[in-house]
Amino acid sequence: MNTKLWVVDKITNLSTTYPHITQAAHLLRENEVVAFPTETVYGLGANACSDEAVRKIYQAKGRPSDNPLIVHIASVNKLDEIVKDIPDYAYKLINEFWPGPLTLILPKKGDHLSTLVTAGLDTVGVRMPSHPIALSLIREADVPIAAPSANQSGKPSPTHASHVYHDLNGKISGIIDGGATGVGVESTVLDCSSTVPTILRPGGVTKEQLESVIGEVQLDQALIEEGLVPKSPGMKYTHYAPNAPVVIVNGRLEFLQKIIDQHQNEGKKVGVLTTEEAFNQLQAYKVIACGRRENLQTVATELYDVLRKFDNEEVDIIFSESFPQIGVGEAIMNRLLKAAGNQVIEE
Repeated sequence: MNTKLWVVDKITNLSTTYPHITQAAHLLRENEVVAFPTETVYGLGANACSDEAVRKIYQAKGRPSDNPLIVHIASVNKLDEIVKDIPDYAYKLINEFWPGPLTLILPKKGDHLSTLVTAGLDTVGVRMPSHPIALSLIREADVPIAAPSANQSGKPSPTHASHVYHDLNGKISGIIDGGATGVGVESTVLDCSSTVPTILRPGGVTKEQLESVIGEVQLDQALIEEGLVPKSPGMKYTHYAPNAPVVIVNGRLEFLQKIIDQHQNEGKKVGVLTTEEAFNQLQAYKVIACGRRENLQTVATELYDVLRKFDNEEVDIIFSESFPQIGVGEAIMNRLLKAAGNQVIEE
């Protein structure tokens, strides 16, 4: 398959200025698969109403078909076409955070969507992205778009079009290159079908932000207790892993350096994921700074790109600093722990 690559700027009137948007939307209506930027990561989009189209997502990614997908819309008016029994508090969240990095799990309405999207469940995750290219594409296609992250299943999610091209060139019809994404980690997934609103996946909207609008919000026990299977789209299987094994080190920098030295003395090429503050304090085969500890959003923005960079360095093992699990730090540690297979060394 010849994968087309379109370069598009983030400007208004995208569909009239860029015929690429119209071309990509046409492919989506023809049940083809197209990658596009959102404010979180690049998504791999297909017509959510078509079994044929959704099947192509699973095939391109190598994603298990029992892992549900998130549906993207460009207008709140489209919500009533695909879900029902929307609680009042969900509307409060929509007014506050849409468009933006928040996915709401709601009861599915009728049989409008492909059953492959929901993996047979009676609920579906829906969000409205804030990226202008994503919104323009969805409006132009005029169908709900199922879109997981546009990467090979299990690998770090893509925050640049080059990441998508590396993983999926020849497997999908097109890639819209809109530059680097902003948030860097996927949307927060909130289950609105439970008694207490429950975060199934931490992401771009924090627990604290949600609670400031609707009150009590709880975390899915699978995010806290090892061994439980998470319910969220995109969280059921190992994710975000570079080629080399990742180990999180929870302790002082001196302790981290001791661990590094032990492995380098064994002849291993050690990679280190750290912050700008600690970059000059650590010695290893390859040290890469991933944002600033004083501003965890910068860590989230750069996390997947840094994990992918280690693949180019051919390191044998990657040690990562740990981060406080508050605010967006909850999402950062969730992704790091998934990448590490929960391997943590405590001081």
